[in-house]
This record gives sequence, structure tokens and C-alpha cells, in this order.
Amino acid sequence: MPTRLTELRTSQPIVGRRDLLKWAAVATASPFAASAALAQGASKFNLKIAISLPDSHPTPMALKAACAEILKESGGRLNMEVYSNGQLGSDTDTLSQVRSGAIDFLCTAGTIFGNLAPASAINSIAFAFTDYDTVWKAMDGDLGGYIRAALEKVNLVPVGKFFDHGFRQVTHSSKPITVPKDIAGMKIRVPASPFNASVFKALEASPATVPIGELYTALQTKVVDGQENALPTIDATKIYEVQKYCSTTSHLWEYFALVGNKRNWNALPEDLRALATRVLESHAVKQRAAHEVLNATLETKLKGAGMQFNRVDPKPFREALQKAGYYTEWQKKYGAEGWAVLEKYTGKLS
Repeated sequence: MPTRLTELRTSQPIVGRRDLLKWAAVATASPFAASAALAQGASKFNLKIAISLPDSHPTPMALKAACAEILKESGGRLNMEVYSNGQLGSDTDTLSQVRSGAIDFLCTAGTIFGNLAPASAINSIAFAFTDYDTVWKAMDGDLGGYIRAALEKVNLVPVGKFFDHGFRQVTHSSKPITVPKDIAGMKIRVPASPFNASVFKALEASPATVPIGELYTALQTKVVDGQENALPTIDATKIYEVQKYCSTTSHLWEYFALVGNKRNWNALPEDLRALATRVLESHAVKQRAAHEVLNATLETKLKGAGMQFNRVDPKPFREALQKAGYYTEWQKKYGAEGWAVLEKYTGKLS
């Protein structure tokens, strides 16, 4: 099952809660380190990174640790500041600002980038991936190349490797989800993306867009019945306090990518671009492993907080989506080329 700890390849260093604590310490110290280092530099470049996730999530932790390392290795020449928890605006707002150059980078999900470049969210086809081995072969291979090319066509620059945002699970306030009919009529929060919404529309639910920063309140006040996110996000946003049931559907795997304004990125000296890319790639690999280790321990933690878990057989859901024409519709939208790249790793989907 995708949510349990699988064997990490030897190319990925084993990291876990100890590394998360180290990242947290670096994140706390980095503004002071930045001030000291920048005071010594000659040519200084300051870049902003927007991300909507809270500081307790592995991805902002990894970004802040990478930025502290980049600052140190560059001798204070390159200062990349991470603005987490949606400080600079929602994902859709900050994507617009990155395109204009007002913000240098946005780190968010492929489904958000897919609003602008649909091909960049092709990995989000429901039930396409069953395990992490397949995921990383695809994302570090031709599928990742296909996604990067789609982003570059809209003048965005993906920097470093893809981060893991996990397999998404469905939570509900009053019932477990076991079969497709349990989703019918459900008011479910999804990101501002047609990709997530299309899955639940095909299953006859009522998807609603709510920014991640407002999700807790929306669940608490019953604006929506439930939501779908990976376990680290459920934990970091304290959704377990307002949701009783977590059904491990693993219906969609999602990446986070650090994507920048092409003009701002190319304005950096070549050596700084190379340094930033190398360090960010290194921390993305560590984040992947940390995310997977954390994911493997969170079920126990969330059960202790009162959540009830149930395993879900994906076969009936996939069959329901096929019957609803979900896969045929997306195959037509992506075309033969994109669909062939996806099915190279997933096997036949439609």
C-alpha cells in the first residue's frame, strides 16, 4: 500500500524525525545567519520563495535548510528567503506574481501549475501510481521531463528535483469511505484545480475549493464534510482535530515543485544558479525520504489523536471512474503523446 514505508533506494539517504528537527533548527536560525552573511557579500541577490504549507511540514523545512546552505556556500551572495504558511498569498495569487516577476519562486503542487500548463499535472490522474518505486522512476525519468517541458513553455523554470507531496487520502467528519457510493453527495474540499475536482465529480461528490489556510475552519464549521490530503499535510494542518475518519484511498499522488520566474532566475550569475540547483536537488532527495518515513509513522500518531483509519480497495473506485468516462476524457485532453509517457510507467489506464 502506498502509504506504508517502502524500501528506500540506496541513492536516497535515510532521514526521519531527527532530520526534521535539524531542518527546524536551521529554519529558525536562518534569518540571523542571512543578516550576518549578507553583510560580508559584494554582489548580493535576494530572492523570495512562496509556499502555502506551514513550517512544520517537511517541504518548507527542506527549503529553509537548502536556502541556509546556499547562503553559506555562496559567501552571502545569494539569499533565498522562504515565506511559508501562505504569507505572500494563496497558491493561485502567488503563481500570478511569479509569472509577473513580483515574486521569484513558488513551491506548490503540480495540480496548481496545471491550471496554467495542463500537462504539468498529468501525474495527478487518479489511481495511476501504486507505489513510490514507480513514482520516482517516472518523475526522475521521462514523465518528469515531460512536466518540466510543459512548465518551461509558459516561461516558468523548475529548479531542482521534485518534492514528494504524498498519496492523498480522504477524511470525513461522520463516516468512513469504503466504496464509491460513500463519496456520492459528499461535500469535499479540493485545491483550486480541475484535476482533483474531476475525480470527485466523476464519483458524484460535490467538490469545493477552499484555500489550505482556511481548511481547518471550513471543516470545523461544516462548510465541507471532508477533504483529501496526504498524511503529513493532515498532521501539519491539524485536520485530525476536526475530522474523525481517514480512509486510505491513495487516490492521487502529487508532487511539489520549486518553480521560478525565468527572467529573475536567468539574471543570476551562472555559478549561483548551479550552486542553488545542486543544493536544492540534494534537499529534495532528503525531503522525499523524510516525507516517506514520516508518512509511515503518522497513522499511529493520528490514531492517538482520535482519528479512525480504514483500508480501501482501489479497484471499485477505478472501475467507477472508467465507467464514468474519467480516463477517456483525460486521455483526449492530454493527447496520445502525453498519455503514452504516463502509461510507460503506470501501465494501461484506459
